[in-house]
Amino acid sequence: MKIQGLVVLGPTGVGKSEVGLFLAKHLDGEIINFDSVQFYKELNIGTAKPTEEEKKEVPHHLYDVLDLEEEFNAARFVDLADKVIAEILTRRKLPILVGGTGLYLRALEYGLFSVEIPEDIRKEVQKKAEQNLEELYEELKKVDPEYAHKISRRDKVRITRAMEVFYATGKPFSSFHKENPFFHKKRYNFLKIGLLLPRKELYQRINQRVLKMIEAGWIEEVKRLLERGFGPYLKVFRAIGYGYLIKYLEGEISLDEAIALIQRDTRRYAKRQITWFKKEPDVVWFSPEEKEKILNWVKERLLWKA
Repeated sequence: MKIQGLVVLGPTGVGKSEVGLFLAKHLDGEIINFDSVQFYKELNIGTAKPTEEEKKEVPHHLYDVLDLEEEFNAARFVDLADKVIAEILTRRKLPILVGGTGLYLRALEYGLFSVEIPEDIRKEVQKKAEQNLEELYEELKKVDPEYAHKISRRDKVRITRAMEVFYATGKPFSSFHKENPFFHKKRYNFLKIGLLLPRKELYQRINQRVLKMIEAGWIEEVKRLLERGFGPYLKVFRAIGYGYLIKYLEGEISLDEAIALIQRDTRRYAKRQITWFKKEPDVVWFSPEEKEKILNWVKERLLWKA
C-alpha cells in the first residue's frame, strides 16, 4: 500500500510540534492535529497549541474546530480526519499527523469498534457511574475481570463503555477485542515517527513548560473563561491544569500548589502516553533533536516526495 502520510507521536512536552513543522516545511506537507484538547477553541496556552506564526508557515488542520461545550470522540475525529487527509492528498501534499492521543490515531488507522447501545441502557449505566463509580467498577471486575484489571478504577469513560457493551450484548468487552482486535483491517499506511527523550530530561522539560505557560498568561486565560460563564462542570476543563487553576482562582489552593500539581499530573500523563505508544506497531523512535536524521529517514521512504 502506498504511504499516505506521516505520523509524529510521543509524550507531551517532547517537541512534536517543532519536529512536525520542520518536516512539513521540508516535505511540502500539511499538519493535522490528533491531540484531543487542541481541537477546542479558546483553550490555547494550557494546551500548547501551535502559534499563529507557526500556522502561517504551513497549513494546520483540526485545531480550534470545536466550541467549549461540544462533545468529541474518536468516531468524530476519524470522520473529520478522513476528509482532511483526502483533501491534502488531492492537492498532492503530504499529510503529517501530529499529536499524542493514541486512541484517536489507532481508530483512524484501524477503524472503530462499534456496538449499538440502546438509549435506556446508556442512561442506566451513566446514572450508575455518576452515583457510585467504585461500585460500577466492582461490577465490571465480576463480569469482565480481564478488562477491569487493564484500566484504572477511576477511569469513568472506559468503565462506563465496558458496562454499556456488557449490558447491551451480554458479552464481556474484552471478548470483542479478541474476536476483532482493534478493530478492522488497516485503513491507512502511515510512516510513524516516535519522539522520546531520557525520562529525567523529559520531566525537566515538562516542569519548565508549565512555568512558561503560567508566564504566558494561562491563569488569565482561565479567568476570562470563568468570567464568561464557563464553569468547572465543562468536560474540557478536565484537561490537565485547568481544574487546578480554577481551584487557585477560587482560593482553594495556592499558586505554588497548583503549579506543582499540574507538573505532577503532566509527568504522569507523559508516562501513560509512552506506555501506550510503545505498544503501537511500526513506530521508529528518534530524539526530537535529530530533525535532519528524521528528514533523511522519511525521504528514503518517500522517494516520490524527495
